[in-house]
Amino acid sequence: MPGAKDDLPLFTRASAEAAPTVGRSARLRADASLSAALRAWEEALEKAGRSPHTVKAFAGDLRLLGKFLGAGVALNAIGTHDLKNFLEWMLHRRGVPCAPKTYARRVTSIKAFFRWLVEAGVLSEDPAADVAQQSVLSPLSEVLTPDEMDAVLHRAESLRRGPRPDARPYTLLSLLLQTGIKKSECLALYLHHIDLGAAGGPVLFVRYPDVRKRYRERRLPLSQTWVTAYREYLAQYAPRDRVFPYSPRRLEYLLEEIGTAAGLEKHLSFNICRWTAALTDLRAGKDKDYIRQKLGLSKIQWREVGTKLERLAAQQD
Repeated sequence: MPGAKDDLPLFTRASAEAAPTVGRSARLRADASLSAALRAWEEALEKAGRSPHTVKAFAGDLRLLGKFLGAGVALNAIGTHDLKNFLEWMLHRRGVPCAPKTYARRVTSIKAFFRWLVEAGVLSEDPAADVAQQSVLSPLSEVLTPDEMDAVLHRAESLRRGPRPDARPYTLLSLLLQTGIKKSECLALYLHHIDLGAAGGPVLFVRYPDVRKRYRERRLPLSQTWVTAYREYLAQYAPRDRVFPYSPRRLEYLLEEIGTAAGLEKHLSFNICRWTAALTDLRAGKDKDYIRQKLGLSKIQWREVGTKLERLAAQQD
């Protein structure tokens, strides 16, 4: 495994943190309307590779601001007091419940939008700079304790060594606990994404066909123990293209069956394996930026994930 501070070769740090490109904002002026600026920002977010869900949510937050202030209001006419009045209205006078997490996201949207305008040179001062950022953490994810991890791996190993040897459960489970890849990434693995003869040792390439998500690509080391099981799996199942040519639900069932057979009270899933892999690295003393890159997260995404990992580690101590 790379040293604690080594970069994962396929993880492009600059791309992951790149701000939305200027694009149409170069034609915006300080007296442009909020609605015109919002269209430019949406375009910039899309070009920066933000997910459609993120773009839709952020744009919706700013449209709500536009309804409050008037979509035609000039950018340079919006002050800090206007933004604070909007947030107060949204919380107490709008007449529509606003969940803490939704409120926190809307504050983030507003601050990101006006920071972008300043960075693009459209505004000289940021009216959202003095708006207090709200942070709402989602509930902690479940993780496996060391004993539980040993139990499920032992159960998967027993299937591999049983009277009717089946290497598939161990190959899947061990891969998830070693690499922390997501379900979607696991389902998108092809045989050529695994290089058993790499110069530095066997590696897994996590790739994204969507160019906007290339910053998530990374190269992860694989243990020789896993490689041995993987070779057995290939001999038994002979997959032709994808490493795991099954439906998402079939793989979910496979994990559930391992957990049930191991006497696990928790629901063994892709998510619990991902968080367990990250927590294992943290408790082993791995550099936090290494863990962030290994999971394919941006620094913004890591803020919440890193905090939750610290809390999970404290729970197990």
